[in-house]
Amino acid sequence: MTTAYYPGSFDPLTNGHLDVLNSALRIATTVVVGIGIQPNKTPLFSFDERKALILDATGSEASRVRVESFTGLVVNAAAKAGAAMLIRGVRDGTDLDYEMHMAGMNGTMMPQIQTVFLPASPAARPITATLVRQIAAMGGDVSAFVPPPVFAALQKKQKS
Repeated sequence: MTTAYYPGSFDPLTNGHLDVLNSALRIATTVVVGIGIQPNKTPLFSFDERKALILDATGSEASRVRVESFTGLVVNAAAKAGAAMLIRGVRDGTDLDYEMHMAGMNGTMMPQIQTVFLPASPAARPITATLVRQIAAMGGDVSAFVPPPVFAALQKKQKS
């Protein structure tokens, strides 16, 4: 059994996140989605809401996905989860440059955990959670950028 750790804020889960998560499920038995909790940030969705949306969006693969919160260093959270791989999605060269530095540092701190870069599919490359939040906040249609359960949850948030 191989466990992979896929960290992020997932606020909200986007089609880009889901694309990388589905790729990770092709190379790992279990993927632990680590939702980073930063006390100085107020997320749009609570941890419990994000967890439910991630599991809902993964559909039939949900039994192979665990969702946990973490604070502190990602590599420590990955080790605690028993992961052999740290999953990092890359959209472009800028992401790759940044992620290469992080992989080097993480590899020095925790050499038993291998960083694996998974390229986003072409359709998912321009999608960021930040842009989705901004577009949704201004009343734009983000249905092309998020899974259906997330779109419904965003619409509900806008009405409240």
